[in-house]
Amino acid sequence: MYRLLAIDIDGTLVNSRDELTPATRAALVRAGEAGVHVVLATGRRYSHALPLVQQLEIDVPLITASGALVKSPIDHRTLYQAQFEPQVLRDVVTIVDGAGFDPVLCGDTFAEGFDFYHVRPEARTPELAHYLAMNPRRSQLWPELLTDPPPGVFGGFVVGTLEQMQDLEELLRQRMLGKLHTHVLHPPRYKGFFIEISPAGVTKWSAVKRLAAEWGIDQSEICAVGDDVNDIPMIRAAGLGVAMGNVQPSVKAAADRIAPTHDEDGLVQVVEWVVEGPGARG
Repeated sequence: MYRLLAIDIDGTLVNSRDELTPATRAALVRAGEAGVHVVLATGRRYSHALPLVQQLEIDVPLITASGALVKSPIDHRTLYQAQFEPQVLRDVVTIVDGAGFDPVLCGDTFAEGFDFYHVRPEARTPELAHYLAMNPRRSQLWPELLTDPPPGVFGGFVVGTLEQMQDLEELLRQRMLGKLHTHVLHPPRYKGFFIEISPAGVTKWSAVKRLAAEWGIDQSEICAVGDDVNDIPMIRAAGLGVAMGNVQPSVKAAADRIAPTHDEDGLVQVVEWVVEGPGARG
């Protein structure tokens, strides 16, 4: 009944200790052996998600940056990359800088040995300083970022407190008038809250749909599972939308079914629903 399984990483594939457990790995291998296309869909950067795909030891397309970049981990080919209109990107960095924050821009630069560009040697918020310290050698300083952004940017983010990022998201919505897709979330590894910014229409779900169309899979044949706000579009639109037991209330409200938590190997139950049908136990 379900031919594609789209899986978030943090809070879904991995547990609260950032581990891919043997039980979860075995379940996903089982899904692949049953003919189900397994896809990982994450807000993580490609280089940060790649080690988890390698642990699975199956050919799994990797949707990163919440849908803005899709790559094949086998050979690092880019399958899809979102693009900002140049003026839209310039307007975004101007608004973010004017609000007192450092815009961070992401490009398809894995082969060059880094993941993102930033504008100043010293971060203006302690939350961004912590992020940079946690990701040494993954950034490239681009002093002209505010006036001449680097080429090939598919997304970006800003880091601060929850209230700051909520206010900034509202400012961007008012000033950019539907030209962006944004959401605020809190990745578990970091101190700060992130507002992730991508071109309008770019979500995990838009990337999942693109892959499904290439494989001749109808949207009703897709199961999507996640735990955070950037998972809501794919959970809501998939044939079977599953929220993990550790989800936020807004994510739970979008789901058809609730799985056990990530610390209870909830994906094992999801694979049973996918392989055996939604009438399976649980």
